[in-house]
Amino acid sequence: MKTRRLGPFDVSAIGLGCMSLSRAYGEAPAEADAARLLHHALDVGYTFLDTASVYGVGHNETLIGETLKARRDEFILASKCGLGPNAEGRRELSGRPEDIRRSCDDSLRRLQVEIIDLFYLHRLDPRVPIEDSVGTLGDLVRAGKIRAVGLSEVGAGTLRRGHAEYPITALQSEYSLWTRNPEVATLETCAELGIAFVAFSPVGRGLLTGSPPEPDQFLPTDIRKDMPRFQGEAWAANLKLQDQLAGVARRVGCTPAQLAIAWTLARGEHVIPIPGTSNVDHMVENGEADGVTLTPTVLEELEILINARTVTGPRYSPAAQATVDTEEVPPEER
Repeated sequence: MKTRRLGPFDVSAIGLGCMSLSRAYGEAPAEADAARLLHHALDVGYTFLDTASVYGVGHNETLIGETLKARRDEFILASKCGLGPNAEGRRELSGRPEDIRRSCDDSLRRLQVEIIDLFYLHRLDPRVPIEDSVGTLGDLVRAGKIRAVGLSEVGAGTLRRGHAEYPITALQSEYSLWTRNPEVATLETCAELGIAFVAFSPVGRGLLTGSPPEPDQFLPTDIRKDMPRFQGEAWAANLKLQDQLAGVARRVGCTPAQLAIAWTLARGEHVIPIPGTSNVDHMVENGEADGVTLTPTVLEELEILINARTVTGPRYSPAAQATVDTEEVPPEER
């Protein structure tokens, strides 16, 4: 797999988002199947793995730690704090310095590592100045517990303030053909400041693939069941976009998922998509997207087909939207 620069690291141009191995989109795969996928991901060239303390309330980190401890030198490891199990084991949003330090120690223990390569603040805590949270992460670098600092789902203003406190290596946000929020400000800001942009959900949480989900079959544990784009008339309209995307993919000679990931890669050399899956074949398919070349004509066709105006419904419910700091696409551009 080709590589891209992530701060001090060279990583595979496409990383592996590991959330799907811990129930986010329904039931988690069997431990043996999850372990098999992780090992095969390293075998086929993934060198950047992304997890978080909140995924499975610690389960995801424990899985990676136990499965890959003998292969630790083969990949760059990213995890997140600020939205995860608190001291009592319950999910909590907190950017307080004491909670960040505790969360880091807990992650190190679950991951069975001495140092985490990239440690993000998962969500902005509006009760805590970003300078305090980022300053604490900088202290963790100086203490030798993490190597680099990241932020997730914050806007350009917050990113600049955090970067002024301690250098930010990466910003992680949702970005795909059907989620264009980063184009408002953060994608350009990252390029300006030399910050890597890590794009999660580059295949639209399953829509931009050859086998889109069926919302009426979502399990209660599937986080998409509360997302407006997967509901009722909005889903029916969005599904039509997938049909057209599949037609473009056939002409290009790749799968819809590879087309969507290749589009994300084409947004800039500083962009690193991290598609996630619990299916080994899909994982291999996604990784091969870095071999797909998109012509200017195809890129223009995709821009017209799927954008903020053609997608129906907001990406989050009002309650979930309140937890992110990322800019919203202006109404006149929808």
